[in-house]
Amino acid sequence: MSTFITRLTHAHDATGIRLAVKDLIDVEGVPTTAGSRAVAKTAQPADRDAACLAGARAVGAVIVGKANLHELAYGGAGLNDWFGTPVNPLDPALLPGGSSSGSAVAVAVGDADVAYGSDTGGSVRIPSAFCGVTGLKTTHGRISLDRVWPLAPSLDTVGPMARDVAGVVAGMTLLEPGFRVAASAAGRIGRIRPAGFQVDPRIDAAVDAALARSGLDVADIELPGWLAARETCGVILDAEAAESNRVLLDDPVRRALIGANVLARLIAAEQVTPGQVSRAQADQPDWRQAMTDALAAAGGLLALPTVPFYPPPLTAPPTLHFTAFTNAVNLAGFPALALPVPSEHSLPASLQLIGPPGGEELLLATGAIIEAAAGYR
Repeated sequence: MSTFITRLTHAHDATGIRLAVKDLIDVEGVPTTAGSRAVAKTAQPADRDAACLAGARAVGAVIVGKANLHELAYGGAGLNDWFGTPVNPLDPALLPGGSSSGSAVAVAVGDADVAYGSDTGGSVRIPSAFCGVTGLKTTHGRISLDRVWPLAPSLDTVGPMARDVAGVVAGMTLLEPGFRVAASAAGRIGRIRPAGFQVDPRIDAAVDAALARSGLDVADIELPGWLAARETCGVILDAEAAESNRVLLDDPVRRALIGANVLARLIAAEQVTPGQVSRAQADQPDWRQAMTDALAAAGGLLALPTVPFYPPPLTAPPTLHFTAFTNAVNLAGFPALALPVPSEHSLPASLQLIGPPGGEELLLATGAIIEAAAGYR
């Protein structure tokens, strides 16, 4: 079954909250493969859980399986040549989105109530958008990454995915016991339209319509520099990805087991120079401040599409800019929520809300209002 790399409990056998765990996250007694034969070749059963599973274990959540992913979490398509590509529940001919593809599919088809994914450049939000579910990229550093296979540690986050906002709230209470949504929604939302990107007009219209139906105060806000921030994030992500996977790249046997597309990306990532990384890291605080200023001007949250296009076919080239509207948020380290909204297409669009650091409570309170008014569920 391509949704899971390791199936642990079938959904009908579970009596507690059913949790799918992306196979980057250690589960005691189960090997972690990171969706890669190169990792699986030598993987041993984990001797303990990742720290982020403590809350789920404390309330008796049932881990139904280790969810599939784009190999090494290094891609936005969600493909996996070794373990099979998870099937997009909206249309099996379309990409499921990555890298947390199995996590999105698991909650979309009802195999799990909540799934944990990781998001380094959009890997919770992109598959949520492509599969018509809801996903939360958490504030960088809020959820422990102990015993989570790294991609780019300065950008990596773990967050919950579910069919709707209520399910994501349930996921946050597992990740962070005692979590509660804010008592009220954001007072105002700033609608941003990043320059330099082509957006399907049906997606832009769907986001605008969902915001209008919510009854919340919405105003256009300028946030220049998005394209540059996206490129800056790419430099940092690639450089850290090459180092995170150095143990695989330096072993000829394991290197040969890495999928061709991911290996090509890693080889290219090795060419990022220290000077490029230093410049990118120097630019990062400026972007964080720009996003902080935009949030202040908005008076609450920022909104834009999660992905500027609908899920493409399985045969689409892997060079599509899946992270066009997501990885700039990772560069800032801020939280963001992706939720499906109706569109003029047969598929839903996905609306992305961005909040300040530690703003998950406000994001989910506001997302619930938009979700109810939009009427996709």
